[in-house]
Amino acid sequence: MRSADRLARALALAALIAAAAGCATVRDIVEPPPAPKPAAEPVKPQAAAPAPAAAATPAAPKKEEPPPVDPAAARAFDAARRALAAGRTAGAERGFAALTQSHPDLAGPHANLALIHRQAGRHAEAIAALERAVQLAPQRADLHNQLGITYRMAGQFAKARAAYERAIEVDPNYALAWLNLGILEDLYLWDRQRALALYERYLALAPAGDENVRKWVADLKNRLPQKSAVAQKEQQ
Repeated sequence: MRSADRLARALALAALIAAAAGCATVRDIVEPPPAPKPAAEPVKPQAAAPAPAAAATPAAPKKEEPPPVDPAAARAFDAARRALAAGRTAGAERGFAALTQSHPDLAGPHANLALIHRQAGRHAEAIAALERAVQLAPQRADLHNQLGITYRMAGQFAKARAAYERAIEVDPNYALAWLNLGILEDLYLWDRQRALALYERYLALAPAGDENVRKWVADLKNRLPQKSAVAQKEQQ
């Protein structure tokens, strides 16, 4: 019976993994930065007694604006994303590949090209493209999560764990990374105690999440005490 339950959960996990991996495009910031604000009118000095000099206050560091993106590149990126969403994979692949050559500093074309490679089973190419994407945009939790999925599909479980953990480090509220790390620990690394904690964190962040995850949590809670009792008996 337990083996049947385990198989059922594995099948449900596989279905959720497939849905999470999906073929949705990875967005990129392609809009140009906001236009600079007009300079303020200079304040006219008022006749007043000079005040004593105050200690200089260090200026706050200026927030770096993303560099402007070539409008033609933005249009090409959107066209490739629309092609992928419409199922025109070959055209989308050509579009993203061309952008990785003409604008190699944009993470989005590399990431979306990786999804196409992954869907076709070309895991090595997908990993290379996503590794480049996270180098270009290390602050993007979604890219680290996609890299983790791809590592996991290629059987590189230690790297998958590191990628998911990096996604969580970048954005602790990114629920999908908690879920995918839980699936990895549960189904592939057999650390059920950690998987339980990760699933519970996912549900805390996404209370309307997949109902299957709630069932897995209940199943793990039922199994873990039994495992602990067996371990204690073996030690006696």
